[in-house]
Amino acid sequence: MEHERLRETAAGVRHGTLRLAQRLRAERSAEAMSVNKLSVLSHLLRHGPTPAGALAAAAHQRPQSLTRVFADLEGDRLISRAQDQSDRRHQVLDITSAGRAALAADMAQRDAWLALALAELTDTEREVLRLAGQLMDRVADATPTPRSVTGTDAL
Repeated sequence: MEHERLRETAAGVRHGTLRLAQRLRAERSAEAMSVNKLSVLSHLLRHGPTPAGALAAAAHQRPQSLTRVFADLEGDRLISRAQDQSDRRHQVLDITSAGRAALAADMAQRDAWLALALAELTDTEREVLRLAGQLMDRVADATPTPRSVTGTDAL
């Protein structure tokens, strides 16, 4: 019974998350930054200076896949690079003040749409979504294997 309830919850969260993500993508302007660039800037904003390899791992990509993204962001002065003080063979990336401003500007239109949509909800519903957002961040950072969650086959 518990396993079935986990499956239903997982399906409901996945469905709602995908629909909201699609809608938020639709609210992006044609001039918006690429998803990879937004992902890099968002990670650096949340976690601070990060080695390039660790940033790629956090994005579930190979460092080579993000080489061009890093170069573009650096060329636009949205990130800076420095040698890793603990391992001089690696570089640490950091978001610049221009990067913070670009990220905020890119998100502003979607945030405005979302704020209008949230205004139609009750205070309680908004609080539930605020908590759900925090929980989804935790879930996104989780690394359990499907078997470790339920002790059965993958969900």
